[in-house]
Amino acid sequence: MGALGKNSERRIRTALRTRHLRHHDGRHNVLMIDELGLAHAQSRIDLAVFNGHLHGYEIKSAVDTLDRLPRQLAIYTRALQKLTLVVATRHLDAAEAIAPDWCGLTEIVEGPRGGMTFASRRRARLNPGLDPFMLAHLLWHQEAQDLLRARGASEADVNAPRKRLYRLLADEVPVRELAPAIKAAMASRTRWRDHPRPS
Repeated sequence: MGALGKNSERRIRTALRTRHLRHHDGRHNVLMIDELGLAHAQSRIDLAVFNGHLHGYEIKSAVDTLDRLPRQLAIYTRALQKLTLVVATRHLDAAEAIAPDWCGLTEIVEGPRGGMTFASRRRARLNPGLDPFMLAHLLWHQEAQDLLRARGASEADVNAPRKRLYRLLADEVPVRELAPAIKAAMASRTRWRDHPRPS
């Protein structure tokens, strides 16, 4: 993506946070994370909102194409509890045809003077294809170990390779418990890889 695309995406994401999602922004019990890596950075979602569920927002501006969207959706469908595509008007019909029916659709409406509003065209529903194993990948190694240890896992299990930890969590911890535990782990982080701590 060129500079124009990056600038456009950043402007849309800022507007999305401060206008369309302003009821979430700044609340102490909501995490809003820009460019959250999923499946160990196989893909990134433009904006993740972690409230009751992990809800991803993928932005496709007027200067973007939808060429990567099918591949992105393959990961998002496994790793996110909810998903909304935030798309320019020119992409609306194509995005609706590609997106699964549980995926939300929001249209980016740009005014004649450069203003921007958002029109919800389809509300997101819970993703029936969520893979708890992929959801568990959001935990760092130590966080996965701590969660298993807190649930009484043996030291042999706690010290298993990282993917084995994720499999144990996916098999042993219901999503209704795993998701809040991941949110709590993220909220307690004092560093966020190469990004600032999420707001």
